[in-house]
Amino acid sequence: MKIKSAKFVISASEWQGCPKPTIPEYAFVGRSNVGKSSLINMITEKKDLAKTSGTPGKTQLINHFLINENWYLVDLPGYGFAKVAKTVRDTFDDLMKGYIANRTNLMCVFVLVDSRLEPQKNDLDFINWLGDNSVPLAIIFTKADKQKPQHTQANVEVFKNVLLQYWEVMPTYFITSAEKKKVPKKC
Repeated sequence: MKIKSAKFVISASEWQGCPKPTIPEYAFVGRSNVGKSSLINMITEKKDLAKTSGTPGKTQLINHFLINENWYLVDLPGYGFAKVAKTVRDTFDDLMKGYIANRTNLMCVFVLVDSRLEPQKNDLDFINWLGDNSVPLAIIFTKADKQKPQHTQANVEVFKNVLLQYWEVMPTYFITSAEKKKVPKKC
């Protein structure tokens, strides 16, 4: 699909403040600083659509972007490490889970995972929470440009093997790089 238009619509501090659920939504979620905003900017071809930062925890609200005037791409706060107080991190978690549990028009949650890291407990816990709650999901392994392709593939295999200890079938996954503009390819 070609993205012809992308524009910021609203930032909400609670799921009830999101736009009316009249069109499909696709959400990006992942650990703080995994590259959610960078990936949004890359796939929409708009450098500053989503605000990026080197400081974990920059995204603190539910951000809606209207794509092609007929669906929303949603940037959610990161989970796990963020340069904010633990009580604020807990608020992010409640905000994300409240959004995911209550949006009737949510079509899929894309869980972004840093391809350079061994499987992280909070990634696995979040993916398992989505599965336990029957939420459609796909995994996007990010930052593939930061290491050699064989290291990315090896790390993805390790992640798959760990996840398959909990899942019967591996969810759909993609490998991408926002910096190299490597569009996600389904794996």
